[in-house]
Amino acid sequence: MFTLLSRESSSQARRGRLSLWHGTVETPVFMPVATRGAIRALPQSALAEIGFEIILSNTYHLYIRPGMDVLKEAGGLHSFMNCQLPVLTDSGGFQVFSLSSLCKVMEHGVQFSSHLDGSKHLFTPQSVLDIQRTIGSDIMMILDQCVEYPADHAYAKAASDRTIRWADEAISYYREAFDHERQKIFAIVQGSTHADLRRDCARRLVDLDFPGYAIGGLSVGEPKDLYAEISELTAAELPEDKPRYMMGVGSPLEIMESVAHGVDMFDCVMPTRIARNGTLYTSQGRVNIRNRAYEKDFTPLDPDCGCYVCRNFTKSYLRHIFRVGEISALIYNTHHNLSYMKKLMLRIRESIENDTFNELRSEIQRTYGR
Repeated sequence: MFTLLSRESSSQARRGRLSLWHGTVETPVFMPVATRGAIRALPQSALAEIGFEIILSNTYHLYIRPGMDVLKEAGGLHSFMNCQLPVLTDSGGFQVFSLSSLCKVMEHGVQFSSHLDGSKHLFTPQSVLDIQRTIGSDIMMILDQCVEYPADHAYAKAASDRTIRWADEAISYYREAFDHERQKIFAIVQGSTHADLRRDCARRLVDLDFPGYAIGGLSVGEPKDLYAEISELTAAELPEDKPRYMMGVGSPLEIMESVAHGVDMFDCVMPTRIARNGTLYTSQGRVNIRNRAYEKDFTPLDPDCGCYVCRNFTKSYLRHIFRVGEISALIYNTHHNLSYMKKLMLRIRESIENDTFNELRSEIQRTYGR
């Protein structure tokens, strides 16, 4: 499933390739988030135009709407959304954190109260895999317990131990009942920001021999230096010959930090969310397109970009349509930010191959560290 192609000599940065049922994915890779089967403010056709190779959707949200009956009759998510790219689906474990007021964690699973109508739904280590089988995910994530920051040691340990027990149940069920060529399964390392818990969780999950491993429970409010410390020590515990996925991380600085520690895969709503608020990634840093300074700026958003938006529109025009509330402003902003992320990952892969990753890392730190 995972081929390690090259390494960068001055860090743990690595270049690889994922072979999945619906296609090949070059790593390091950023996965745009299609939580409910669509990327907000982005037409389906733009995925191919930008050149993404894999997307992420969410098990909990697809289970709630459109529901398993619809997806089963449609033939899975790929047919339903008419997209043949590989799909990774989160298990709903993050919703244990983000929808904590609507869920009850038990030893055998999580009971959710639907955020739509309050109906009760039980997610277990086995049932979330059944849901992801119906979705047709290329990569299925296990059910885990993501905790908030800060979390005291005892609470974080209980959640980490529970995640490991659920992982044991999940991998046993996967080995018995799933097509291992069509669908892969990843474990998720938890432990909050406690180094001993992170190491223990990672080592016990590695003993279970999953096809891939994710680092969960970070970028939930912890200080940046603590994020860097915990991501580095966790990545170091994961197998060299299997993909490593940092969940929920999408800022250029955090991606560069994690790539340096040997992480291969990323996802986050940040690039699309800030785009809808008027903040754009460029080679010169962040641009707030609402600023009056761009009222008569008839230059491209980013002369180094080359995406559809930068080839066709000026900052003045983009500011105008955003300020007057045109829907096209959200579409163009989203298109550009995702194009930036795609190009950033391409540059990262090239820098690893050319052994110039640290030069690129320094450039991104200068650009976005202000």
